[in-house]
Amino acid sequence: MKDLIAQNILQLRGQIADACEEHDRDTDDVHIVAVTKTHPAAIIKQAVAAGIHDIGESRVQEAEPKIKEAGPIARYHMIGHLQSNKVRKALEIFDVIQSVDSLKLAEEINRQADKLERSVECLIEVNCSGESAKFGVAPDECEDLLMKIATFSNIDLVGLMTIGPFVEDEDTIRRAFALCHDLFKHGRDRLGDQFDTLSMGMSVDFPLAIGEGATMIRVGSSLFGPRRA
Repeated sequence: MKDLIAQNILQLRGQIADACEEHDRDTDDVHIVAVTKTHPAAIIKQAVAAGIHDIGESRVQEAEPKIKEAGPIARYHMIGHLQSNKVRKALEIFDVIQSVDSLKLAEEINRQADKLERSVECLIEVNCSGESAKFGVAPDECEDLLMKIATFSNIDLVGLMTIGPFVEDEDTIRRAFALCHDLFKHGRDRLGDQFDTLSMGMSVDFPLAIGEGATMIRVGSSLFGPRRA
């Protein structure tokens, strides 16, 4: 399994390089978050040994024992929906919260981070596909939320995150990513160079996301195989 993961990571880096070449981008500008949801701590260790520096998890309860077992060997990203009552525990184990989707949640993150005497990197999750089943702030509400969170003393607001629409039509997927990129550029104009992360694209659509300006992709199944039960 260890050799297979290393091989998959090497293949992924080649695919990223191809997408970057097609769109005249630098491969160093695209960072990988390896999503280890449903996989054990041993997989985290193997991924890091193969050159991965960022690990993504979707559920606090599942992630906590795995991260404690693996130790501080990577930057840990919370990429799933975060409930307010799980914020304190999330801040104890994660370095980055990618799924801030409301002012209420941001306020709780700021409050708990203050209690823990830390600051936390956060991304605003935007629902650029308009799908009702997805979390995320509406695109037309993004700027208002962004400017409010930017005033919080214990949150370092570094970018935006979105999930592409679950459709086969590539033009529809591109439009959603392009919309998030436009919002990201506007946010960077408002907040400056520290607003530098655009997290979008997963195993099925990351080449399209790179084409629309993603600086971070979140990839799981193409590295580790199907999710475990």
